[in-house]
Amino acid sequence: MSMFCYQCQETARNQGCTVKGVCGKPADVANLQDLLIYLTKGLAKVNAIAEENGLDNPGVAVAIKDNLFTTITNANFDKEAIVKKIKTTLSLREAVKSELGLDNQGLHDAATWIAEDVPAMEEKAQTIGVLSIENEDVRSLKELITYGLKGMAAYGEHAYNLKEVDLDVDHFIQETMSTLLDEVSVEDLIALTLKTGEYGVKVMALLDKANTQAYGNPEITQVDIGVRNLPGILVSGHDLKDFEMLLEQTKDQGIHIYTHSEMLPANYYPKFKQYEHFVGNYGNAWWKQDKEFETFNGPILMTTNCIVPVKDSYRDRIYTTGSAGYPGVPHIEADDQGYKNFGKIIEQAKKSPAPTEIEKGTIIGGFAHDQVVQLADKIVDAVKTGAIRQFFVMAGCDGRMKSREYYTEFAEALPKDTVILTAGCAKYRYNKLNLGDIGGIPRVLDAGQCNDSYSLAVIALKLKEIFQLNDINELPISYNIAWYEQKAVIVLLALLSLGVKDIHLGPSLPAFLSPNVVNVLVENFGIAGISDVENDLKIFLG
Repeated sequence: MSMFCYQCQETARNQGCTVKGVCGKPADVANLQDLLIYLTKGLAKVNAIAEENGLDNPGVAVAIKDNLFTTITNANFDKEAIVKKIKTTLSLREAVKSELGLDNQGLHDAATWIAEDVPAMEEKAQTIGVLSIENEDVRSLKELITYGLKGMAAYGEHAYNLKEVDLDVDHFIQETMSTLLDEVSVEDLIALTLKTGEYGVKVMALLDKANTQAYGNPEITQVDIGVRNLPGILVSGHDLKDFEMLLEQTKDQGIHIYTHSEMLPANYYPKFKQYEHFVGNYGNAWWKQDKEFETFNGPILMTTNCIVPVKDSYRDRIYTTGSAGYPGVPHIEADDQGYKNFGKIIEQAKKSPAPTEIEKGTIIGGFAHDQVVQLADKIVDAVKTGAIRQFFVMAGCDGRMKSREYYTEFAEALPKDTVILTAGCAKYRYNKLNLGDIGGIPRVLDAGQCNDSYSLAVIALKLKEIFQLNDINELPISYNIAWYEQKAVIVLLALLSLGVKDIHLGPSLPAFLSPNVVNVLVENFGIAGISDVENDLKIFLG
């Protein structure tokens, strides 16, 4: 096999991509990403020794988060960018060792191996991939933790961009990356998996704090999904700081700004509503971008994942920044102060036609925890009177597979006395359906991006408190979650750490879970897959 990757839900045959990623990632890039993660673990191990000796290098924590984030599915396809990060990681690791006066004796290979040229990197990458761990259960748990750390790092980097850092989270990421190089028992890995979930809750709380302090608490908002008659810039991905910088630079430029996919929740923040040229959302989930970017006509900025292989029809007007990257696509770097100059995008937008309209109307969102808590009395009364029988958490990710039509059909089949709580791009499977409301409460409550799944946990814990329950699982809330990539993994682990049980996960269980690990999750947490809508509704509704 040319490569082996099974970190996302769409991995080939639900076993692993071995020639080329279903995401479009070529084998050489996949292998170099494996090497980047391996060397990042070596950097973490060396820096742990440095910290024990009273030395502190803040740049290490930043690099570790960035390396993890860069290797998330559909984030970076650019071989040159990955090679550059490998060289930076090696340089940083050697600098830490030099400061400590460490030689290589007794250190792990990941902390000692070094090469300057790409062929040597590619040769090394063939020896340290996922399958280099022979024990299937150990491999499964180590990958599960690694993918959780990737999601954690993504949220941590977004918070860092807004000047919010939790040193405990950074230390946990580093410590865990180091531990993953060691021989660890299955029992200890299971415990570490749950601890990863605990820190997942912490990092999501951190990012929630960063976002709301910077931009205000999301509020209920009707978002326009049509178009205007001026040229536009389309912004996708997750980074709100990038979005703010673009809005500032495009004021009074005769340009309209639209969100796409996971950037939709930017429409809910009070601060962003102050920009008159920010006019709404264009399109749907990330996987439809190859068609929707064509019809938008203007330039597109990808602030993070999820980018798909770029088509020639819009190749000359797509840009990346942050963790995102694609061969031949201009990448906008930040200066030493974190500022990004989007001048090239703005000038191109001014010369572009207005977007082609693909739909009309509005969609409603903005139901993050602060807004829902304000509605708590109304919601509690609806539950007590029986107007609301049950809530369904249908958060997570969307994807291309036909089997994901299940989630649209499930939403349509839900009884009219049920409410969907959602976050992430999974919502695009049902947020444009006319599902109505219950006494003025919309039947789809969108909390925001995937990281805003934290809001759903806060809402559940608040309801538990209001109803004076001892166990979160006594609430009338069922979990039918769609997953795709590694940020969904940390959300799942976070929910497990909060004691949530009987989560249904689909459209397929992760390929990286060995049968024994699946059994542990089933026996201890009631994790289950999905079947068909009719059968699953019977299970959920009793």
